[in-house]
Amino acid sequence: MSETTRDRPWLIRTYAGHSTAQASNALYRANLAKGQTGLSVAFDLPTQTGYDSDHVLAKGEVGKVGVPICHLGDMRTLFDRIPLDQMNTSMTINATAPWLLSLYIAVAEEQGADTSQLQGTVQNDLIKEYLSRGTYICPPKPSLRLIGDVAEYCYTHVPKWNPMNVCSYHLQEAGATPEQELAYALGTATAVLDELQTRVPAEDFPRLVGRISFFVNAGIRFVTEMCKMRAFVDLWDEICRERYGVEDPKYRRFRYGVQVNSLGLTEQQPENNVYRILLEMLAVTLSKKARARAVQLPAWNEALGLPRPWDQQWSMRMQQILAYETDLLEFDDLFDGNPAVDAKVEDLKEGARHELANLDSMGGAIEAIEYMKARLVDSNAERLGRIERGETTVVGVNKYVEAEPSPLMSEDGGILTVDPEVEADQIDRLNAWRAARDDAAVDKALADLRAAAAEGRNVMPPSIAAAKAGVTTGEWAEQMRAVHGEYRGPTGVSASPSNKTEGLDEIRDAVTAVSDRLGRRLKLLVGKPGLDGHSNGAEQIAFRARDCGMDIGYEGIRLTPEEIVTAAKEDRPHVVGLSILSGSHMPLVEDLMARMKAEGLGDVPVIVGGIIPEEDAERLRDMGVAQVYTPKDFELNTIMMDIVTLADPKAVAAE
Repeated sequence: MSETTRDRPWLIRTYAGHSTAQASNALYRANLAKGQTGLSVAFDLPTQTGYDSDHVLAKGEVGKVGVPICHLGDMRTLFDRIPLDQMNTSMTINATAPWLLSLYIAVAEEQGADTSQLQGTVQNDLIKEYLSRGTYICPPKPSLRLIGDVAEYCYTHVPKWNPMNVCSYHLQEAGATPEQELAYALGTATAVLDELQTRVPAEDFPRLVGRISFFVNAGIRFVTEMCKMRAFVDLWDEICRERYGVEDPKYRRFRYGVQVNSLGLTEQQPENNVYRILLEMLAVTLSKKARARAVQLPAWNEALGLPRPWDQQWSMRMQQILAYETDLLEFDDLFDGNPAVDAKVEDLKEGARHELANLDSMGGAIEAIEYMKARLVDSNAERLGRIERGETTVVGVNKYVEAEPSPLMSEDGGILTVDPEVEADQIDRLNAWRAARDDAAVDKALADLRAAAAEGRNVMPPSIAAAKAGVTTGEWAEQMRAVHGEYRGPTGVSASPSNKTEGLDEIRDAVTAVSDRLGRRLKLLVGKPGLDGHSNGAEQIAFRARDCGMDIGYEGIRLTPEEIVTAAKEDRPHVVGLSILSGSHMPLVEDLMARMKAEGLGDVPVIVGGIIPEEDAERLRDMGVAQVYTPKDFELNTIMMDIVTLADPKAVAAE
């Protein structure tokens, strides 16, 4: 291939957003000026789960893992001086996807854009939220209908928009094997296409199929990951052709964006993450036939906290060097006819087909949510077990741990911190917005929205009208909750021990001995306060503690400190374990500790796990937290013995 016929590079994106719409807008414009070619918006947890910034569950979460968007004014500020008709925008949003897309369309109209020409993607994949990320609102069936509403609306009014982005990224983060990632993502896609098939004329259906895109994860085993992408291409083509009769190969094309793996980024020797990110990027760019359409890379320090602009720039430069300096885009596919690659691809396809048949036998992905969740928790337990036993090497973690201190860790701790004042400022702006709007117009818009949801009509037109009337994110979601109800997803942690209990004899004996001294079985209450839905750590602690013979209380995600303390009052656990990965540990733990004391539970040891800088860990210990664990504490058995020691009345008496 000559220089003149180089392939066009993929869209170069950075997943970004934090603090406020104004701060995020400045970040976006700076990144575009540095050569980024598309936007990828990160929303904060209240926005993702349908709460306004002043809701009790939003406390401590505002602006932490993304940008807070409560209403049209916030969306206007977010895209100020960014012409949306020239942009390709990815919005990582699921439960509130119809609403955020409505706000985006309303802002585009204000800018004078032809909305039929808008380009971008809204993730809008609720099924993986039940399995791995936890930002769902409603039960699965009405959620599937909302996905369909967005796709049906876009196909008519915003035809260049990808209305649904099947997201297998978080499945791998939750421990999925490549075969599970393939099967569960494709199972989700077929559930959505089955829903959409009834909504459009048969002759238009292939065009709708052609707008479904995927968002995947690429891990460190980059040859396997590259083969996984080739398997995705083949299997999607097969499903579109055989299951849905799509004749035109253009509509059967597997179109995907990627964020490479954050699960494998280490807190220890974090500079090594740069190499990991580069190798993972190769998995989704080297094979022309299975090349990503858009790539976003994490920053080297994401296991420590929020990346700074320089950290994000460094990751963007990695993409630009591969795309513009190397000769990668001048060649046809490098792997066609390679026997090792072909054999691995066939192997992965076979495993995925087998698992897809399992899902089909249960009635499809929606019916199989509980099964898939349990399988992911099991797979993740196996993955962690291999690292603990040293069967999987993680450089700097369980091998080659001696290292020089990193000069990249500067006086700011090597991360960006969000000013706590951000939350109060956002709430002030929210109150001002509510005070200035036309209440009658808001009431009418909400009534129309609720009626549409109740009657099974498409919620997109009334959502856009509500956006223009000044309705807030929390008010929109409130209507969905009122009509469809709230949902508590399966935890994937069963009450009965697994058969993977080898190497636990010593801990189980210790648990039994301490239980005898306590007069009942040692009880651990695992709680996830706040809106953080990353439940993998909490699940694995509960899974291992159960296998060690402890009595477990784990009700899943999204609990208020008050609810956790109420559970502690009722269950009388010997130890309370909290998991918070959103960076909101300080306000949430402070609230919980005060409530524990007020309820006479101040003597119950509390342990906390999360992405917690050492300075914050010190403050938590000063507050009375017994132990603080971060990703570097990967040996779960050590944590189990700590729990036994904390619960032991003999040890307490000795003190």
